[in-house]
Amino acid sequence: MVNSGLRVILSALAGAALVSAAPPLVPRQSITTLTAAQVAAFRPYTWYASTAGCNPANTLAWNCGTNCNANPTFKPVASGGDGSSTQFWYVGYDPALKTVVVGYQGTDVSKILPVLTDADFFLETLSTSLFPGISSSIEVHNGFRDAQARSAAAVLAAVQSAMSKNGATKVTIVGHSLGGAIALITSVYLPLHLPASTTFQTFTYGMPRVGNQAFADYVDSHLHLAHVNNQDDIVPIVPGRFLGFHHPRGEKHILNSNAWVDCPGQDNTDSQCTIGYVPNIFSGETGDHSGPYDGIKMSC
Repeated sequence: MVNSGLRVILSALAGAALVSAAPPLVPRQSITTLTAAQVAAFRPYTWYASTAGCNPANTLAWNCGTNCNANPTFKPVASGGDGSSTQFWYVGYDPALKTVVVGYQGTDVSKILPVLTDADFFLETLSTSLFPGISSSIEVHNGFRDAQARSAAAVLAAVQSAMSKNGATKVTIVGHSLGGAIALITSVYLPLHLPASTTFQTFTYGMPRVGNQAFADYVDSHLHLAHVNNQDDIVPIVPGRFLGFHHPRGEKHILNSNAWVDCPGQDNTDSQCTIGYVPNIFSGETGDHSGPYDGIKMSC
């Protein structure tokens, strides 16, 4: 259950929910269980998301133990971040999957929850210089927006280099927790600056809600996204929908039985999906945030 140190912070968020009613809980389309083969297909990307927590010097050398060994043919191109003001990131090419990979560092639950429950955060528009042509109706969490912006130019340059060196036309963006939020914003950013022939896919794990309804709708219309939530993890249910935040479609939820289910639509409220499975912030387990995701823990 939620530990006492976090309960005070979360109580404030719960109190705010009493002021503004949440949208009605309306189940969406039917839930299906993923096959063993479908679950196994996520493993390379899950390892890539976990690897993003490793020191940039190690990811650049692709020398980070089990994480790097899980994708042994990967060819790193660039890495950066300090793990503090700027999350770690890395870019390279996977010749087996024939894709450029962009990975963003995650964070543990004790660090991400204060960010998500801090009264200072708010929804804000994206930078017109970084996101040319994006509608002003699209808004994201200002902290996530600023975190993505700090490495945006360097990541773009690295992706362009990786594509050029390897003749690549596909880009995959991954991240866990805060890294998942940054990965999702980057998934909107990169297509605005790369050739129209480029294809994209995004895999996130334990991702909080990132933006408003217009942002979720934009993601649904333009991206191929799968966001995986583990068991009773509470991070994916914050910030609350009563604050104007919405998840895009693409949720895969790992049940306590370890079965993976597909949850169609945005913020599916079925009892097997995260909103129904973790009905409030006090019924979750902070320990589920790091996984395991098909046996893989998010750590380096």
